Amino acid sequence: MAIVGKKFPDLNVNAMNEMGDTFKVNVLEEAINNKKKVVLFWYPKDFTFVCPTELHAFQAALPEFEKRNTLVIGASCDTAEVHFAWLSTAKDNGGIEGVTYPLLADSNRNLASTLGILDITNEQYNEESGIVTVDGDNVTYRATYLIDEEGIVFHEGVNHMPVGRNVNEFLRLIDAYAHVQTNGEVCPANWEEGKEAMAPNAKGTADYLASH
Repeated sequence: MAIVGKKFPDLNVNAMNEMGDTFKVNVLEEAINNKKKVVLFWYPKDFTFVCPTELHAFQAALPEFEKRNTLVIGASCDTAEVHFAWLSTAKDNGGIEGVTYPLLADSNRNLASTLGILDITNEQYNEESGIVTVDGDNVTYRATYLIDEEGIVFHEGVNHMPVGRNVNEFLRLIDAYAHVQTNGEVCPANWEEGKEAMAPNAKGTADYLASH
């Protein structure tokens, strides 16, 4: 179920950082209380293949997100302890040593289930209780959420597991949304920072198309 235009779920989730600290993170509160945008990206599993390339890519772009008043949070359904083991593994050995943003450890799958991003091909239905349970090995797709300072989701995207993300696209989307917030204009296809935007009316569309 898409949640674009809605508030992000108000849930506390276990998390881990590079120092080995465990704590609770509420993504909605992080956005609202800090008056920052948030990029929350889910990846399937620690100690896998495409996943570390994405975590390092978000780390490399961290200064760009910080320039845009945006917090970066990673997430999977691994435990906090497994996160720390991966954080303690060198990059040249497939690890994510050097990653400094927090990683959600949604091991009970409460948030992932609420968002509807679990691969539930192995779900099981208990006829007696009427409860659907998900096999403990189930993982999430590569889902990404951009959340504004009010806790509203302004972008939601889901990749299948073999396909890695382009981090620069999320920077572009944050720039576009900030432009809308600041200027009241809308951003046409392929818009990038510094390019012409449009007035949100028929004349604005006509003028833009006439000059492009």
